[in-house]
Amino acid sequence: MNLPPRFDPARALALARETLEIEAQAVAALAERVDAAFVRAVELVLQCRGRVVVMGMGKSGHIGRKVAATLASTGTPALFVHPAEASHGDLGMITAADLVLGISNSGESDELSALLPLIKRMGVPLLALTGQPDSTLGRHANVVLNAAVQKEACPHNLAPTASTTAQLALGDALAVALLDARGFKALDFARSHPGGALGRRLLTHVSDVMRALPEVPRVAPDADLMALMREISTKGLGMCAVVENEQLLGIFTDGDLRRLIEKSGSSVDLRALRAQQVMHARPHTVRADALAVQAAELMETHRITSLLVLDDQARLCGALNSNDLMRAKVI
Repeated sequence: MNLPPRFDPARALALARETLEIEAQAVAALAERVDAAFVRAVELVLQCRGRVVVMGMGKSGHIGRKVAATLASTGTPALFVHPAEASHGDLGMITAADLVLGISNSGESDELSALLPLIKRMGVPLLALTGQPDSTLGRHANVVLNAAVQKEACPHNLAPTASTTAQLALGDALAVALLDARGFKALDFARSHPGGALGRRLLTHVSDVMRALPEVPRVAPDADLMALMREISTKGLGMCAVVENEQLLGIFTDGDLRRLIEKSGSSVDLRALRAQQVMHARPHTVRADALAVQAAELMETHRITSLLVLDDQARLCGALNSNDLMRAKVI
């Protein structure tokens, strides 16, 4: 692979470090400027009865899409509307109950500026996130969030770099303040992310992943050891429940069998033993309505690989092992 003649590894590293320093300084400067205007912005969004409609052109538009997604996933209904498309019909997506968040570093984007009088005529509040508070966007806004940066990280001070980083950071700050004010919890976050790891951990219940009762190895207390072994072997869970009148009495595992053989040797006729003689009474169990992650924690705490599952009447209704939890991506 041929590299450009002017490529200099040392210069590439120096520029990378300089870029990170410039962008870090831009974000740090924002923290010093967060003031009463930010509080008013949060209040304005909290008062909104509809959605936050985020708008922006170019790189600001890309940041706007991310800000809208973050707001929506943290309890503030939001969507992104492209300003150019808004001029050709998509303005109909905005209702009088909504709030517009306009993002533009210069505050003079032609496509966004053309919409400002229409947004004002609709009576829709306008929140501006701009690097130029005295711009057209800033003058039309009810509240302005100042995202100005001293310079871009681009060596020519042209490509949006530090400015878009500042926009993104300020958008995140707004989302975090809003989720806190709304009392948005981890479980709420999981509900909007059911396909993610957190969603699986907080939304998956034992009943979703357990083996149903027909698949659970179980015998009566007077069953002999051979019946116990057949049940363990047939249903492949490495254990067997001992049950009487739907009530769980105990458990016997393949590990228990090995230890029983080692301890008894040839002095005991194992075939004469009954389930109630060899079982462990009061085994570890989990409720069917418990979170699957709680079952995983119980297994880890007690160093076991299987759990019997009880219903709300304390009756045996299922079982699960670590493989079931792994398949469900809970662990």
